Amino acid sequence: MNFGGIASVGAITVICYLIGEAVKATKLDNKYVPIIVGTVGAILGVVGYVINMPEFPANDILTAVAVGIVSGLASTGANQVGKQLTKDKEPKETEHSEGTGGDET
Repeated sequence: MNFGGIASVGAITVICYLIGEAVKATKLDNKYVPIIVGTVGAILGVVGYVINMPEFPANDILTAVAVGIVSGLASTGANQVGKQLTKDKEPKETEHSEGTGGDET
């Protein structure tokens, strides 16, 4: 099975992940992290295309931009998977049964 440019795509994802973590350390609102890493990924995708990175999975500039954006956004997905896997399992609070009318005796 030929995975083509999986290493170059992985490199873009790792670089974007690290940039996202750096942005989170600043006072900038975290809601901008996906936009930033997507943009950086697009730029890195174009750079990979322009410098003729070996086995880069893009044959034109538009595909290079798309590969970069998807790689950048994958870094936020990887971050979320890590968060969900390490999240403590807290028991859910039981809700009051309906029909009590809020009166507790």
